[in-house]
Amino acid sequence: MDIYYLILVVPALLLSFIAQGMVKSTFSKYSSVKIERNITGAQAANYLLQKNDVTGVTVKPISGSLTDNFNPTDMTLNLSEPVYNVSSIAAVGVAAHETGHAIQHDKGYLPIKFRSMLVPVANLGSAAGPLLAILGLSLSFSFLVDIGLILFFGSVLFYLVTLPVEFNASSRALKTLKEAGVMNDKELKGVKKVLGAAAMTYVASALVSLGNFIRFFLLTKRRD
Repeated sequence: MDIYYLILVVPALLLSFIAQGMVKSTFSKYSSVKIERNITGAQAANYLLQKNDVTGVTVKPISGSLTDNFNPTDMTLNLSEPVYNVSSIAAVGVAAHETGHAIQHDKGYLPIKFRSMLVPVANLGSAAGPLLAILGLSLSFSFLVDIGLILFFGSVLFYLVTLPVEFNASSRALKTLKEAGVMNDKELKGVKKVLGAAAMTYVASALVSLGNFIRFFLLTKRRD
């Protein structure tokens, strides 16, 4: 029995499942609550970009649900079907959050630059890191274990850096929505709940990644 997995990873996985359920239920609840100004997610995004003097960003629709993202490569702010052309607390809140990422990029927010740099490292580390560590343990090749752990830590670092990036984007979203007068105080409370539930998924993902890394690290020490 892998006691490290039970102690370090399973609780984080359970938190992740709970967080995902909270996001879906909270988003669904506030998707049915219309806002007084009756503007859609796309309209809110364009308005907030203009208010923050952010230029060169195109707001586009994207298929799926909760697939919203800001892509700095082609400078597009992609909003999902339940957000782009929908006027609700959830839609405008999510659109404002993604606009927050566009504002971060425009203002040169350091953590988002660092996270972008870590993307290839994270992709490689999450795929190859654990495999190399396990292979090294099986063959008693300590250098493979060390390489695997270093690569794996790159993916852990990505998840950790993601936390301030996402929290800051939500903070910017709430601030710009309030300053621009897009929502009243009651509606902003709903946005806080939607974005707060989303934030828990990032926390859970970071804990799963960190728990797995510590698990592999302890396993290697037990074999020494």
